[in-house]
Amino acid sequence: MEENKENVLYCSHCGALIAEGEDYEEVNGEIVCTDCYERHTTICDRCGSIIWTDDSYGDEYTNLCSSCYHNHYVRCCCCDALLHEDDAYNIDGDSYCGECYRDEVDRNRSIHDYNFKPEPIFYGDDSSRYFGVELEIDCGGKDSDNADELLAIANRGAEHIYIKGDGSLDDGMELVTHPMSLEYHKQFCWEDIMKKAIYLGYRSHQTSTCGLHIHVNRSCLGDDQEEQELVIGHILLFIEQHWNELLKFSRRSEYSMARWASRYGYENSAKAILDKAKKGGNGRYAALNLMNWTTIEFRLFRGTLKYNTLIAALELVNAICDVALNMAEDEIANQSWSDFVQTLKEPELVQYLKERRLYINEEIEIQEEM
Repeated sequence: MEENKENVLYCSHCGALIAEGEDYEEVNGEIVCTDCYERHTTICDRCGSIIWTDDSYGDEYTNLCSSCYHNHYVRCCCCDALLHEDDAYNIDGDSYCGECYRDEVDRNRSIHDYNFKPEPIFYGDDSSRYFGVELEIDCGGKDSDNADELLAIANRGAEHIYIKGDGSLDDGMELVTHPMSLEYHKQFCWEDIMKKAIYLGYRSHQTSTCGLHIHVNRSCLGDDQEEQELVIGHILLFIEQHWNELLKFSRRSEYSMARWASRYGYENSAKAILDKAKKGGNGRYAALNLMNWTTIEFRLFRGTLKYNTLIAALELVNAICDVALNMAEDEIANQSWSDFVQTLKEPELVQYLKERRLYINEEIEIQEEM
């Protein structure tokens, strides 16, 4: 007898024949075999309807039908995370998850939290050595309007600096540059920034709170960690060898240096000083902070709003790096301060050394530190 074709059922998904009496399911009014149902469908976590897995609009944790997704959910415009509309933060029509929202707010405000650290932008393409400056200013207020005025000067055409709060300051903030070559720093608008800061009531040298910190990229000190550590050991040897002169250069008191930029202590070799530095309990409050993976940080210097002093500090750090790279350990150990300064030609550095009576003991006119 011919089979009654009206009673023959086929799976709408895979086309398989569903035998008489065999179980089947329905999805959106279509007949589906149990195997396809188990393998290829899921349940919307919001409304409970059955949907094809390939049609789910959710993520690895949430299954959503098209209606629930489009009516009740959004995605973070930064990281694409799935968000219920009640959990999304909105700025100018864009939706953000909580973490991206905080990052976006932080990026767009004038004074960032102390731990703010954006992706670095390098300035000065002709250099392999870059210097990042952290300049603390105090007494003028942790004031967004003041920060906006300084940023307007510094960031014409590109983001050169950002500003952070710092708990060590009484009523001020910290100016932080992106990495720049020495020549880029020299042509940068530091003088205009400093004049504006002074006009707004800020001081740096004339406080007990402010420092000038200079970061140098480790990559310029060697091709691998072993080479870099050899050079860092030479830098530490130089610092210990000439501690008294560097203390005078820094404009810090011995108490201030011990608190904010302490020495590791002299040893009979560069490696021994480096080993002590690695084991030391100074943390980041060391004359040469080694706690950063990508930079070393010279923390010796007292803050300043005097242009020549800032440039002189950068030039000194650059000269110390040159010595550490190009001289053998015994040459560094035997080099006097007088021998070292006679190799320096940069006018800002020579001028500053004369002001501090570290070059030639001659009387010269000294401009007031701010």
